[in-house]
Parts: sequence; structure tokens; C-alpha cells
Amino acid sequence: MKLRPLSIAGAYVIALEPHTDERGTFSRTYCEREFRDAGLNIHWVQSNTSFNERAGTLRGLHYQIAPHEEVKLGRCVRGALFDVIVDMRSASKTYKQWIGTELREGDNQLIYVPAGCAHGYVTLADRTEFSYSASAFYEPFAERGVRYDDPAIAIAWPKVEPLIISEKDRTFPNISE
Repeated sequence: MKLRPLSIAGAYVIALEPHTDERGTFSRTYCEREFRDAGLNIHWVQSNTSFNERAGTLRGLHYQIAPHEEVKLGRCVRGALFDVIVDMRSASKTYKQWIGTELREGDNQLIYVPAGCAHGYVTLADRTEFSYSASAFYEPFAERGVRYDDPAIAIAWPKVEPLIISEKDRTFPNISE
């Protein structure tokens, strides 16, 4: 696997290196040694999958506060999505900045979301599934979020009209609140 750092400190796209033979392909999606050598999280406590029936489903932007911050390692296993990371770490040089990456079924890429960053996505295809591991347990009292359309962040979502957004995600505060 190849780790490509993104513009937000600690965020990566991880390109898998599939090995192909007559049976199909095989790829490592995680290697403790390579992650540890790169200074990345090596402890995962929970794995989750979200399935989204329709294109235009928006999930996020979610994060957890200290001491329950989570690192996420995720992959689009079906369909396609536009994945967004927002730096919520006030001491970070990239505070309030965002990055977006398109992830597609079969593209052999994972996204690594560092602790202290909000994460979300909008689906680009019907029947999209996102699978991810988290470094911390979900703690409802530590959950926070920021609005997907916050003008202070100004995420340039792709030209897919968000059709389905949960009440919770629609009512998160702006970053300045």
C-alpha cells in the first residue's frame, strides 16, 4: 500500500496495491507495521458500514470531542461518494480547512481521517456503501458535528443535489457557533 498525505495534517489517501492472478485480486487494506512506521493509528475498536439507497444522500459532518476523538479508516465498497474531511483542531495550521476526495467501488483507495477532524460524504450513485474502522468507541455524549453548508468552511460539494439529509445533520451548528 502507498500512503499519500493530503493537505490537512494527518489525513491520507491510501492506495492499495492489488495482486492479480486467475482467481481475481488480493489487497492488504491495513498493515500494523506500515501504519506504525508512518506514525498512524494502529488500534481499531469498532467497524461500521453505512448503506445509502439513493444518490444525493449526505452524511456528516461528524466528529467526537476529547477524550473520545476517533481516527477513521474508510473505503467505498459499493457505488461512489465524495468524501470530505474538515479540520476541527483549533491549534492546527489547517483549522477550518477542508479536503474532498472521490471514492468509488473498485478504485483501491482508502481514506484516513485523523482525530479531531469532522468527516462526511455525499453519495454520487444509488446503492452506495461506505465501510470504515474507528479508533474509539462511539460515545453519544462526545458526538459533535458541523453544518455541511457552513459558509465559513465553504465546501465545494460536487454537483449532486443533496436529496436526503438527516434532521441531525441539517441542524448541526456552523463552525463559529
